[in-house]
Amino acid sequence: MKKYIFYFIFFLAPVINRADTEMLIPVIEVKSDIYSELNLAAYGLSNEVFQLAIKGYRKLEVAGKLEHPGILTIVDFSQSSKNKRMYIVDIEKHTLLFNTLVAHGRNTGEEFAKNFSNELGTLKSSLGFYITREHVTGAKVGLSLIIQGVEKGFNDNAISRQIIMHGADYATEAFIKKTGRLGRSYGCPSLPPDLIEPVIQTIEKGTCLFIYHPDSDYLLNSTLLN
Repeated sequence: MKKYIFYFIFFLAPVINRADTEMLIPVIEVKSDIYSELNLAAYGLSNEVFQLAIKGYRKLEVAGKLEHPGILTIVDFSQSSKNKRMYIVDIEKHTLLFNTLVAHGRNTGEEFAKNFSNELGTLKSSLGFYITREHVTGAKVGLSLIIQGVEKGFNDNAISRQIIMHGADYATEAFIKKTGRLGRSYGCPSLPPDLIEPVIQTIEKGTCLFIYHPDSDYLLNSTLLN
């Protein structure tokens, strides 16, 4: 018995002696795979796009830019406008809150988004990461959400261009049935009218929005992805 006690003390001694200077036994934080858990592939969102969104979201979170972290909105403009290509995910509760249609800019493309701009008057969508701000009510579009682009050269003119999230009759299933695609905005991510209020209530005042397309210039030069 004394022999076993000796070995026990011998092997514990290094840990006891150095406990105040370093942790010898690593603590492994186990995180579930949100993408797989929510089966986002079944909703049309690729893991590659989701991971890019998470990467930028984490950088904004660490930098303290998000007043209300935990909610991540992804708009995947690589998909057809006939698809429900907007995803709102509760990162903390592992819940897909919304999956809905969203329109792109008039000069960005027809069924598919192809061209993007940060310039005034182009009527094009802008790529990259945004932070949501407060809601407003306009005479033309009604309830809408101000979104602030935070990537210089890609979307930082969003507020001066009056790029907002709002509801529109052309962003509906009924419009798709008539034309074969969604209608298009002046560059705003437009949603079905019946969803604009609950969506705004969910994501306003400091959450992360990511508008994606596999645009080589953006992917190579985004400061939040590189």
